[in-house]
Amino acid sequence: MSTGMLIAIIVPIAVVLILLAVATWYLIQRRRLQERFGPEYDRTVQRSKSRFAAERELHSREQRHDQLDIKPLPDAMRDRYVKDWTQVQRQFVDRPGEAVQQADRLVTVLMHERGYPTEGYEQKVRDLSVEHGRTLEHFRAAHAVNEHIRDHDATTEELRGAMVHYRELFDDLLGDGHRGSASGRR
Repeated sequence: MSTGMLIAIIVPIAVVLILLAVATWYLIQRRRLQERFGPEYDRTVQRSKSRFAAERELHSREQRHDQLDIKPLPDAMRDRYVKDWTQVQRQFVDRPGEAVQQADRLVTVLMHERGYPTEGYEQKVRDLSVEHGRTLEHFRAAHAVNEHIRDHDATTEELRGAMVHYRELFDDLLGDGHRGSASGRR
């Protein structure tokens, strides 16, 4: 067999193998993003011009997150937050709107304590999405109700739901992104 004929056989095979490797790498990266971001992956894809643009956005969130100094809480501080949450829940009976607003503030303080920037709602969502994508919908739902409180048109049931939603994110933040019973519920 001549050298030219060998090259004519080897080059197309090499090109196909390279293309397969690139496609496999891309699929692995996509799956990694889907697993890491959970429902936030699908939400970002739906809101983007393309899947590629959405994945680029999620990757940039990861890069920003890697620059943050996110830290776990010492046990004593975690216990203090659990007590603070219990106080907020107790206030719900008499002042549900205020309790929801306090829950929002407590979640924001906890985020800050862990090392998350707390400037602006949208940036909070993007920063939380990297490690807390599975509870992010709870944060969005609670935030929406909190906005209704300012307009004085949130029902008691919506306020109760907001407390449940804030508790989900609170537990997730308190547990360093791992599911647990941080606020005392199982």
